[in-house]
Amino acid sequence: MSIASKLSATLVGIHLALAAPVSAEAPSELIFDDATREALHGEIRSYLLENPEILMELYALLEERQQAASDLADEIAVSENATEIFEDGYSFLGGNPEGDFTIVEFVDYQCGFCRRAHPEIAELISTDGEIRWIIKEFPILGPNSELAARAAISTQINLGEEAYLRLHNAIMETNGPLTDRNLNAVLLANDLDPSVVRDGMDAQEVTDRIAANRALAERMSISGTPTFVFQDEMVRGYMPLEQMQAMIADKRRAIQ
Repeated sequence: MSIASKLSATLVGIHLALAAPVSAEAPSELIFDDATREALHGEIRSYLLENPEILMELYALLEERQQAASDLADEIAVSENATEIFEDGYSFLGGNPEGDFTIVEFVDYQCGFCRRAHPEIAELISTDGEIRWIIKEFPILGPNSELAARAAISTQINLGEEAYLRLHNAIMETNGPLTDRNLNAVLLANDLDPSVVRDGMDAQEVTDRIAANRALAERMSISGTPTFVFQDEMVRGYMPLEQMQAMIADKRRAIQ
């Protein structure tokens, strides 16, 4: 019997021993007077002092139940927002567009863990030809994040998907933040026309895409980056390559 089960049984015994029936008509209803309640509290305190390890077991059980509730909420959020997550019609789609496994990534170019995950995502895509990769621009870390997201989206709209991916990779791999001062240099280094990109950065379509991604994130209770959706499961925060590969393998086995 677990410690939690022992405590439960003990408390039930104390409850029955100290409580008295309210009436003959309702023998199952028990009532505590002040003295009985004080005695019960004393018994509980004594039990916990004698068995302090029970608090750790109860805490672990609480964490397990909270995690299960959180996982269920995330699963529901993915299901209810599936169209916006996977088929919004504007987010960059890379890897294999016809692949059997979709990874969606909410990114902020200022995010250190996004940068850390970048080469691992690239390796995953290069070694697994069935990954469908969607990028959600989600600038949340200040003006430089907004600048980078607007430059990336403007590049996608005005210069195309391949140009977008070049800039995305370049920003992720640049030491330090992308700023208004070094934006032109980064664009020129990647054969992108600064005037075209800059002219489109404040377009309403760029603003609307960022707003739509933020609204989607709010509905899904996403407040940090990177946040991933692996097919039907949300992963909040950085995940090493080996764990990503293991998760994908498990999910593929589950549907075979």
